[in-house]
Amino acid sequence: MIWFLVALAVVIGALVLWSAYVSRGVERWVPMDGRQVEVPGVRIHYVEMGPADAPAIVMIHGIMSQLRVFTYALADRLASDRRVIVMDRPGWGYSVLTGPRLDIRGQADAVAAAILALGLEKPLLVGHSMGGAVSLALAFRHPGAVRALGLIAPYTQPIDQPPEPLKGLVIPAPLRPLIAWTIAVPLSMRTGRTKTVAVFAPDPLPEDFPIKAGGALAIRPASFQMGCYEIEMAPEVMKAQAPRYGEIAIPVSILYGRQDALLDPELHGRKTASAIPHGAIEMLDGGHMLPVTHVDATEAWLRRL
Repeated sequence: MIWFLVALAVVIGALVLWSAYVSRGVERWVPMDGRQVEVPGVRIHYVEMGPADAPAIVMIHGIMSQLRVFTYALADRLASDRRVIVMDRPGWGYSVLTGPRLDIRGQADAVAAAILALGLEKPLLVGHSMGGAVSLALAFRHPGAVRALGLIAPYTQPIDQPPEPLKGLVIPAPLRPLIAWTIAVPLSMRTGRTKTVAVFAPDPLPEDFPIKAGGALAIRPASFQMGCYEIEMAPEVMKAQAPRYGEIAIPVSILYGRQDALLDPELHGRKTASAIPHGAIEMLDGGHMLPVTHVDATEAWLRRL
């Protein structure tokens, strides 16, 4: 028994060291791109582009993601004549939590505080996937902070089970730190591409996605733990949030891919748009990662808002 415990400790120690080594390597490949702004509970990492005196657009990403999903191709185009601010949501990328993890409502408060701290005058708020849920929460909690929402493949309605590529994040809270620092990194390295292909389907996964779009940051232990937290936290928050969409007073436009394999476009798109007084939806042929795979159509849609 003693030798078994010693061997187990050695294996766990080796896995922890390996996870730390891989995390440092990933951060060298995908370094912090911008600056940080301090708001209650988090130092938000953001990148700013475009003319400082132009109308502003703020963009927030989805789960297991970070701001490079927008700087991959879309943000530069918009920055030709707009002030574009892309943010890492609290707990993701290089946005560092200074307090406990924030649920959808807390993240909305943090994004609103960052908009105020950066001196932005009623920007258009663009949210992708889980960023759409946060954007909708902000519309309830800080209705004067933004002029409109543009939601790309947003998560908007409660669902009983997480999407198939994210089911590996359903882990009891007490086990998450141990798993994050032992087997999560090697498992992510082994299965991450397959799961990412499923998220992109039916659109192809770009070969440069891990670095140029920051996808490699998702294998870090911190990302795994934040992903587990969001998968657990989101359903209850959405059960309370979804019935209130009729209260949203600002315009909300939704863009969805008809073949989205991660979220149901009818449930999260059409149903939500019809519940919002100034809601609208456009559909195109494509999957979930429209800011990466359908850049022309996504830019054209945003410019019409």
